[in-house]
Amino acid sequence: MRKATMQDIANKAGVSKTTVSMVINNKGSNISSATKEKIFKIAQELNYIPNSIARSLSTKKSGTIGIMVPDITNPFFSEIARAIEDAANAYEYNVIFCNSDNEIDKEEKYIQLLISKLVDGVIFIAGGKSTKSIDILNANGVPFVLVDRYVEGYENNYGVYTLNKEGIIDGVDYLYKENKRKIVFVSGSSDLEISNLRLDGYTEAMKNHGIYDKSLIFESDFTIEGGRNATEEILKNLKDFDAIFYSNDVMALGGIKVLTRHGYKIPEDVSIIGFDNIHLSQIVEPELTTVGQPIYDIGRESCKLLIDVINENDIPEKVISFKTELIKRGTVK
Repeated sequence: MRKATMQDIANKAGVSKTTVSMVINNKGSNISSATKEKIFKIAQELNYIPNSIARSLSTKKSGTIGIMVPDITNPFFSEIARAIEDAANAYEYNVIFCNSDNEIDKEEKYIQLLISKLVDGVIFIAGGKSTKSIDILNANGVPFVLVDRYVEGYENNYGVYTLNKEGIIDGVDYLYKENKRKIVFVSGSSDLEISNLRLDGYTEAMKNHGIYDKSLIFESDFTIEGGRNATEEILKNLKDFDAIFYSNDVMALGGIKVLTRHGYKIPEDVSIIGFDNIHLSQIVEPELTTVGQPIYDIGRESCKLLIDVINENDIPEKVISFKTELIKRGTVK
């Protein structure tokens, strides 16, 4: 069965194809309500789907935005993506999701794909040193908003972030108040500015308390496996520690599994703190103490900001920064 066309609708409605096109594209201000209603009813009966590419060529807008995430299996990014999709739907925008797997080559190919699909803009969460991806967007005049992860050289671009360094300092201060002195820190990849910001927060707080020790720092990546691997290294290299601060929640969940298998009781033997406050952090037992980000708000505001940029609305602040919240649960004694 062939795809219905505007001409099919025009034939059945007894009007011209031009009239159908004007109604479908919301341009028929001088067309009667009765004719519009008739055309929409026939279009629905015929299961007519407009050619979005053709429409975007004529209107210069596709009504679609791209969302680039580095790891959709990480609940933090899937929760952000859900918030963006909800907001986009409210603004009557469609979304195209792209998952880069933290691979820059894959990220760049997806950016080129989004541009070829004539997206109106991109919400961009970097997978690493993503300057080339941004250069491609700029070269093609595609508006974008950076979210969560800073990209060096583009700190003043439109962006939505959390105060990462301050959040880590709050976490270390809390552990110190709970009499923890050997606080291990598991950092994310040094290729990511967000990892460096969180490490800076840890370093500053530990030095402020006079307990900084470089041997307590371990680098990994922001995955469950990264948390597992780092924790195995900690157990192999350290004999004396009373807390582990993981740079995100999924790393902490991976670390908890390793610690439990090695006979550690949490929080009796070692206190654990994460960063993000994903939904899963409340499901594990004991529930994970964490530095919470307002994940849904970040996603919603990034979508709103991008649409303001697309529509060239007045934007009082190019960069939106959210504060973190220390969420005390069961993994800190």
